Amino acid sequence: MAEARSQTGRRWLWAGIVVILIVVFFTARYVLRERLPVRVAQVGRANLTNTVPTNGRVEPIGPYQFYSPINTTVKAVHVQEGDTVPAGKLLIKLDDAQAQAQVASAESGVKTAQASLEAVTHNGTLAERQAAAATMEQDQLALNQAQQNLDALTKLAASGAAAQGEVLAAKSQLQTAQANLKAAGETAKQHYSSGDVARAQAALSDAQAALAAALHVEAQTSIVAPIKGTIYTLDATPSEFEEAGKLILQMANLGEERVRAYFDEPDLGRLAVGQKVLIRWDAKPASEWHGHIERLPAAVVTYTTRNVGETLVAIDGPPDGLLPDTNVTVTVTTSTEDNALTMPREALHEQNGRYFAFKVEDGELKRVAITIGTPNLTQVPILSGLNDGDIVATGTTSDQPLQEGMPIKEVR
Repeated sequence: MAEARSQTGRRWLWAGIVVILIVVFFTARYVLRERLPVRVAQVGRANLTNTVPTNGRVEPIGPYQFYSPINTTVKAVHVQEGDTVPAGKLLIKLDDAQAQAQVASAESGVKTAQASLEAVTHNGTLAERQAAAATMEQDQLALNQAQQNLDALTKLAASGAAAQGEVLAAKSQLQTAQANLKAAGETAKQHYSSGDVARAQAALSDAQAALAAALHVEAQTSIVAPIKGTIYTLDATPSEFEEAGKLILQMANLGEERVRAYFDEPDLGRLAVGQKVLIRWDAKPASEWHGHIERLPAAVVTYTTRNVGETLVAIDGPPDGLLPDTNVTVTVTTSTEDNALTMPREALHEQNGRYFAFKVEDGELKRVAITIGTPNLTQVPILSGLNDGDIVATGTTSDQPLQEGMPIKEVR
């Protein structure tokens, strides 16, 4: 009996030892297991700003561009690029001999058209009207003479001194004279139709338009400053031949400029009139200019290899030192949020349209579902799922994927 009790006690002792060893084993395995180094960050409060950068081009507001109106040569250039000139100053003089010849030809055409219209509206030219009047006078004289002859022969026939055939011949002459006079009168009254008048009026209008165009071309051979401004492009030298349509000078008030910015199509929905814009120019890295969106694009166009919307940016204040046609960098602030709860963008994960982060609890990673606002390039606004002060994982030092329940060693 005593021996049986002793054996039972030894069994329980060994069973307890085994249990203790198992507990020690798993405890040691848990405590001593390898912990993966993970970079972490703290959820906190910050002012969040969202921006969209792009490129743009500076352009004057209301620039004046001057082109050569005809194939001609440059007679004189009175300015240099960069000059500021008063309104009315002669800038360039082109050879106008050809233009003057075109004006003279157009003036002659107007005079000819005016004479033609005068003729059709007054039933012919002065010479034609004089000829018609002379014809009617001759026909009237012939009529009077025929009437006198008929009267005389009628009296003679009554006394038997003239034959009846002579009277009939006189009557025929009188009828012919009457018909000739009537025809001459009708011709004098209606020599041209309404269609003739309309065509003559159209010809005069065309001739006057040609004269106006010739005078305009002649005026363009003298390039005069329309405003007080600065010459920022000049491509003409004395005696140089210029082809018709060539741009030879540009000027503007350089105190009034704007930027034409080229935003990619996916970013257009974030833009609004009035949003603040920061402008930088690589040629002056220490300078910056401020502005705001003045006009949104009306259409998407192809710009080099991109689909963009051309957006006009007004420059606030004088654009000191910002030259026309320069390429600049434009950054628009699309939204701002003060004291927002944020975490680094590297801590954000997405699966099937749902967002989550790995929160650090008791040395392990815990997957937490979150809702977010609009992130910027570095920060994500947290709407729910995390609290101020929580620690989140941003990635492993060995680029291994993060997993739920993974034991970690925090790296800051």
